Amino acid sequence: MLGGFGLIGLLYVYFTFFLGPLNKSRNSVQGKIKDLQEKVATSKAEISKATKLEDTAHVATVRYDALRALSPEGAPIAWFPPRMKTFFAGQQIDKVTTRLESSNAFKEKELAAWNRYLWIIDLPQADFENLGKAIALLENSNPLLSIRKLRIHAAAEDPEMQQIALTASTIIDRK
Repeated sequence: MLGGFGLIGLLYVYFTFFLGPLNKSRNSVQGKIKDLQEKVATSKAEISKATKLEDTAHVATVRYDALRALSPEGAPIAWFPPRMKTFFAGQQIDKVTTRLESSNAFKEKELAAWNRYLWIIDLPQADFENLGKAIALLENSNPLLSIRKLRIHAAAEDPEMQQIALTASTIIDRK
């Protein structure tokens, strides 16, 4: 009987003083491991987000530099009208006149280095088919240009030809 009490005491001491602290230690270490695994998973997600942001920033920087390259040095009044005359001449539309209607700076601080220019482009005589192709090509080849207004009047003496006035908006880097 004394041996039985000794065995029960030994089992009690074993489970209480040896196995109990080991279980507590194991549970706390498993909790720490679980917390660290969650932190690692969160960190991996943050790293992938940072990588995507880096790629997006690189693409945006390349696009921004390409858009800045579309604005040559010098005042836009010096290079934009000849560019329009050359463009429309390539589309078989002659006698193009371009004049500046207004210019203003952007209010957004991200666009502080850019100005918006409104141009009036007069085409005194143009074929409707060539005009349609030219306008589509103009907007597609110039990402910083958009047609705001289009006025077409039929010429009284030549019904095949029209008189056109375009109002085009451009965004140009100040440089």
